[in-house]
Amino acid sequence: MHLNSFLVCALAAAFVSAHPGEDPAIELAEREAALSQFARRDLSHCAEKIKARGLEKRSVARRNALVNKLQKRNNLQNRDLTDLLGKSHLSPHKYTLDTPMDTIFASNASCVLSPEVTEGPYYVAGEYIRDNIVEKEPGVDLALDLQVLDVETCDPVANKYLEIWHCNSTGVYGGVAAAGNGNGDPSNLNATWLRGVLKTDEDGVAQFHTLFPGHYQGRATHIHIMVHQNATAFPNGTLFGTQAAHVGQIYFDQSLITEVEKLPAYATNKQPLTTNAQDFLLAQGAAGNNDPFVNYVLLGNKVEDGLLGWIAFGVNTTLKRTITPGAHYYETGGKQGSGGG
Repeated sequence: MHLNSFLVCALAAAFVSAHPGEDPAIELAEREAALSQFARRDLSHCAEKIKARGLEKRSVARRNALVNKLQKRNNLQNRDLTDLLGKSHLSPHKYTLDTPMDTIFASNASCVLSPEVTEGPYYVAGEYIRDNIVEKEPGVDLALDLQVLDVETCDPVANKYLEIWHCNSTGVYGGVAAAGNGNGDPSNLNATWLRGVLKTDEDGVAQFHTLFPGHYQGRATHIHIMVHQNATAFPNGTLFGTQAAHVGQIYFDQSLITEVEKLPAYATNKQPLTTNAQDFLLAQGAAGNNDPFVNYVLLGNKVEDGLLGWIAFGVNTTLKRTITPGAHYYETGGKQGSGGG
């Protein structure tokens, strides 16, 4: 997807509707207002420093190691290099059979998270600190390698909690009870699937095991990301923090979405599909040199064998905001919050 297509989409913003309780127009305005405070709007200025610090080299080694680990775990045969390189792994770029593996794994798609973007109506405070958030949900396995960098200094944001959440294969979020989310049953407040938190390492990296998200009406397929500056980890393995968070969303190639949506777990989703080209929040998020698309490789010979995806984020560590959760998860279970849809 090219930027000019994104800008055309923005003109059609009035015709795009999101889930009940979610207002992309407000989110769009808040993100633009927040980004206007930044001296830097993307991570392009960090390229040389990232390379000089050895972050690029370590990223290549880390992602290669994760691919090998996942292939062994899933009893998948190591793929021929030419098979991997014949794919387009990043929306704006095309790789050829001659592109070396380290070039693919060193490609840093990146975008800047904003401290003023709304977290949406389906954010749940109090989720588990864990790397595997799948539980028993069906879908395509997705391993995510996420790196957080300071947008001003280009240094890794280490030892901070990184949180992700997204809908399941049929477009429903666990942990909230909202008719507009496709599940108004109060028991869904106790669901914890496809939500989790991890602390970043010295390179600002956290690796999650999740599933490729489904879609819901009004939004392109996406995963929510939040970086907590200050949060409390409890003895029961959960994290709670409603201050100093940076919020953003990551997206996927439309060709990959189309392929995944044909699989049984996703094909039962009857909600209208909003493409990347129709999502004006994505259009705004891709402005300038921002690239909110996930790089990815197939772990096997077909998409249902699983994926490895990676992306880097820039955050301004001096800015903070108060979060309004859609629900809270306590030891006694879930409870509806004031920010729910």
